[in-house]
Amino acid sequence: MLTVDVHSHFFPQLSRGHSKFLDPDDTPWLDLREDGKGMIKCGGRDFRPVYDACWSADRRIEEMDRHDVDIQIMCATPVLFAYSKPANKTRDWAMLVNDMGLELCSTHGARLKCMAQVPLQDPALACQEVSRARASGHVGVQIGNHVGDRNMDDPGFIEFLQHCAAEGMPVLVHPWDMLGRERMPRYMLPWLVAMPAETQLSILSLILSGGFEKLPRSLKLCFAHGGGSFAFLLGRADNAWRQRDIVREDCPQPPSSYVDRFYVDSAVFDQRALKLLVDVMGSERVMFGTDYPFPLGEEDMASLVRTAPEFGNDCKARILGLNAQEFFSLDTDHN
Repeated sequence: MLTVDVHSHFFPQLSRGHSKFLDPDDTPWLDLREDGKGMIKCGGRDFRPVYDACWSADRRIEEMDRHDVDIQIMCATPVLFAYSKPANKTRDWAMLVNDMGLELCSTHGARLKCMAQVPLQDPALACQEVSRARASGHVGVQIGNHVGDRNMDDPGFIEFLQHCAAEGMPVLVHPWDMLGRERMPRYMLPWLVAMPAETQLSILSLILSGGFEKLPRSLKLCFAHGGGSFAFLLGRADNAWRQRDIVREDCPQPPSSYVDRFYVDSAVFDQRALKLLVDVMGSERVMFGTDYPFPLGEEDMASLVRTAPEFGNDCKARILGLNAQEFFSLDTDHN
């Protein structure tokens, strides 16, 4: 079966010199070390240890082959978004990262595809970069789920998503800069608790604000990490919509009626959770994603879907690759 990973990350070989252009104190860069290892640093501070799959196309292909993955759709590590920096500088930064991403894909162009990032704090500049990225060969755009206190119901987000629909540019929404960090100093709790909450917040902010009423059905929109806690708590949202007028004041239909307006990836790491996700979203709205190559990603890539006892071959084929082929308009004749 065609297997397309729609959620994988890269971190290009950004030097300290590159980072100083944006902000010398806290901009991410890559400190290369021996034996294919590296450290993402923010200014002088260690942020995350990584290995060469983040910047080596050959390493990615080697590991894809090991797990029978045909295509990876790559996006930058979210720490590179730079939404808090001056918009003009962030635009130039996004262009640099985007061009380096395309260069990383260039030697294996049939199997590695790249999504762009944009200066989302300035919707007009973000729209300009989407258009440039689309023309340059990017197959989609990754955005963070908020900019400061602005959620996805913000008019700037809606303007940007409308432009993506007009450009035919698929959008992956990735949680980042998680809420409540001051209460979660240990155990990776921001990633385990706040990250799923951030994604649910993004989806519900679009639904309950009437955001989807302003967006064309042609918009291709996907939320990472299985949509966070959305599927499990959708019944709670529907119940609130029925019982409280303040929940439905801007939302003409129950929240569950909007599941045909977006996609989610399969990165939930548990077959019971995956079954619930498919039951809620439908097999045509779930796409295989791993969060590769980070430790919280799916280590045995695609095994969760391939070994799911409840899914028939048609369902598995949709999740593993056919949905992504349609979502990203991929030409897979050569694969």
